[in-house]
Amino acid sequence: MGSDFSQSLIMRLLSLVVLLALVALAPGAEPPKTWWAFQPVTRAKVPDRAHPIDYFVRAKLNDKALSLAPEADRRTLIRRVTFGLTGLPPTPEEVEAFLSDKSSDAYEKLVDKLLTSPAYGERFARLWMDAVHFAETHGHDQDRVRPNAWRYRDYLIGAFNADTPYARFVKEQIAADVLFPNEPKLVPALGFLAAGPWDESSLRDIREDTIDREVARYLDRDDIVTTVFNTFAGLTVQCARCHDHKFDPVSQEEYYRLQAVFAGVGRGDVPFELNPGATEKRAELRATLASIAKNDPALKTDTVAVRWAVTVWEKTNEAARVVWLVPELTKVTTDGSTLTKQKDGSYLSEAKRPEKDTYTLTTRVKGRIAERITAVRLELLTDDTLPQKGPGRCDNGNLHLSEFKLTAGGKPVKVRTATADFNQADWTVLHAIDGKPGTAWGIYPQVGKPHEAVFELGEALSDGADTELDFTLEQLHGGGHLIGRFRLSFTDAPPPIQVTAVPPAIRAIVATPKDTRTEAQARELALFVLKERATAELAALPPPALVYAAAPNFTADGTHRPTPLPRDVRMLKRGDIRKPGDRVEPGALSLLPKLPGDFKLKDGHTEGERRAALANWLTDANNPLTYRVMANRLWQWHFGAGLVSTPNDFGKMGQPPTNPELLDYLASELTSPTGTLKRLHRLIVTSATYKQASTSRADGAKADEDNKLLWRQNRARLDAEQVRDAILAISGRLDRTPGGPSDQQFDLKPGIHVTPKVDYGKFDWDRPQGHRRSVYRFVFRTLPDPLVECLDGADASALTPKRSESVTAPQALALLNNEFILVHAKATAARLEKHSPERAKQIDLACRLAWGRAPTAAEAKLFAAYADMHGLANLCRVLFNTNEFLFAD
Repeated sequence: MGSDFSQSLIMRLLSLVVLLALVALAPGAEPPKTWWAFQPVTRAKVPDRAHPIDYFVRAKLNDKALSLAPEADRRTLIRRVTFGLTGLPPTPEEVEAFLSDKSSDAYEKLVDKLLTSPAYGERFARLWMDAVHFAETHGHDQDRVRPNAWRYRDYLIGAFNADTPYARFVKEQIAADVLFPNEPKLVPALGFLAAGPWDESSLRDIREDTIDREVARYLDRDDIVTTVFNTFAGLTVQCARCHDHKFDPVSQEEYYRLQAVFAGVGRGDVPFELNPGATEKRAELRATLASIAKNDPALKTDTVAVRWAVTVWEKTNEAARVVWLVPELTKVTTDGSTLTKQKDGSYLSEAKRPEKDTYTLTTRVKGRIAERITAVRLELLTDDTLPQKGPGRCDNGNLHLSEFKLTAGGKPVKVRTATADFNQADWTVLHAIDGKPGTAWGIYPQVGKPHEAVFELGEALSDGADTELDFTLEQLHGGGHLIGRFRLSFTDAPPPIQVTAVPPAIRAIVATPKDTRTEAQARELALFVLKERATAELAALPPPALVYAAAPNFTADGTHRPTPLPRDVRMLKRGDIRKPGDRVEPGALSLLPKLPGDFKLKDGHTEGERRAALANWLTDANNPLTYRVMANRLWQWHFGAGLVSTPNDFGKMGQPPTNPELLDYLASELTSPTGTLKRLHRLIVTSATYKQASTSRADGAKADEDNKLLWRQNRARLDAEQVRDAILAISGRLDRTPGGPSDQQFDLKPGIHVTPKVDYGKFDWDRPQGHRRSVYRFVFRTLPDPLVECLDGADASALTPKRSESVTAPQALALLNNEFILVHAKATAARLEKHSPERAKQIDLACRLAWGRAPTAAEAKLFAAYADMHGLANLCRVLFNTNEFLFAD
């Protein structure tokens, strides 16, 4: 026991010594240029005709007296590269076609075909979504759904398939709205900045002026900064939040300068145009409306085109010429309210406000007028004495007119129809003439504004005799939903007579003969016509699309609103919000020898200029980090491990590259004018290094146990999405429909608060929503899919540059018993039975679909016996559990 204690103490002391030594390398102790990752990219010369990757890999292997393994067989190659570039298995037909192609460039042609497949973008979009912790819910304690987040996923798929140059790919995701303002379709790229969790409780639901709200803002910006720099630059800048970075030359001030870059954006639904033409038209119409609003003298209204527009408008708006007569009422009664006559002939409801009321208003009309009345108008008017200025007496300014009735000489008069300038949802003006006291006309939320309804009569009121008319306004809903101020009038204009949105002043102008109108009246009418036309054209444009993103113009949500100017960011002493230091200006890092971190922005610069400056800093040719990090990611995606095994940390706490010359060569490919991701993919997968067999060798295992030098290919296990998609493909049910809202493969119900109730067990896998590729699956942050989670799917609450790989009993159980597996095993069996009634042919196709090869004689015999005893569907479940299916090779 004493010996164990001594050994433990020695290990602790050694750990302390190592830690102190690392701390001694803090900023200032060693020039930043000494660290390999901050040095400029150098491109070593490669001999003519030599494949660059193989040249650098062989050089390292020679140092260990090792060599590359032989090339894998063709069946292995097509399965490996097809899964690697598309995430899907090759079909039996594709395998046979490749085996039959004896041309010297058969493999290269296969690679080119895969790179042009739409499945390529779907595969790498999914991997990128891991790296940036994308999900379609907020996370935290209020895991609210983000219904428009999927557009960022579609942007990624499109960008990968279009082979967007990497520098531009980076710029689009940080400042597409600023750097590419004429390409509104790129706005969804800003979903990158909002991909991570968002604390709704702290950023929306608590008071604006609280410390907790301010803390939440700093933490929210920290997530954005962390995502940007871990993903693009491979730097853990977040470690400088409370103090200077202990290992890398990143000061605390520089960290907060990075926060200041994003101090003007918020997360939410951001509008954008799908059609560039709509963008220009919308801007033009809004400019016209702005000129009309301020009566801009530069806006000419005496042109031929405007005069013609006014003439056409007058002809099509005869209702504006309708003359309404306000009658003199002889009697007014209520069930509790007090109606007081106003100077304009309206009545104001005052004093006591009963729960319900009925206003009855009586007038006597001469026979020659009564026989010509065709419609009655009810105007609802605002008043400063009413709640919300009315026009209703309810506390929220609303009202409910249950029934409008009219009698002439004591006999009911039929009302043909009714129209209103505004109808509350499910409370339309037609409810006021349906004879049902339980329904009514309401105008919420358009309170504080005047409204009107027109009731068109279905019969004459009189045959020529003087008539007493009774107007009855029943308000039976309760809760004080009474009319606050109103005016009644009638007309003898010929039907149809409907509500017109023309204001009284314009009606008066229209009623004036053209040759007697003043110049001011003519201009007022012209401006009204131009405004109405521009407003109608604006409304006719397709509405802007929405994407959940981080931008300055997001849609307000409660108290979470855009800020007109970027917020002040201060350097917090020890990260304490209660100890704010000096205000910092936006900037980047100073650790790169050839790239300063100062943006040199002018006073009064815009919010967008900050993000644009950072995007340009990250993609500058003198920034080696951005291109090394992405080159390393691509390498990792094909070999399972990067040349740098810490893909998000190229700093001193990360691992150095196993082959720095190769890493720099790959990075230089991305900085060249012709350097794109597809070009780099092609370079990697056509190398002898990539095409090696994965068989182990004694000499390699002894000299390089972890295969860091790549003396063989690493066996690639399929990830969760590859397993699901492969099973869908094998079953014949894979739906290749691209894009659009994500498929919710669960039962969704409202929760007690904001987070909904999600039940994956209730989803019917025979529904079409269950058949598309996994990249189109709706991803919950706190409620992950059980099968994906079991198969080491990414945790969407954390940046996942590389998934963990485990081998557990629950995985085998899930691949046997999960409902997705059971349903698609049956679907696969049905496909096999449709293919042939013969068991041998069914077994042959099953193995070709799952493994890419025919079964051996022994396997065929064993599988046939198993299928005869347990059924073909159960055999498919067995195949889904085999290593030959679960590994790419």
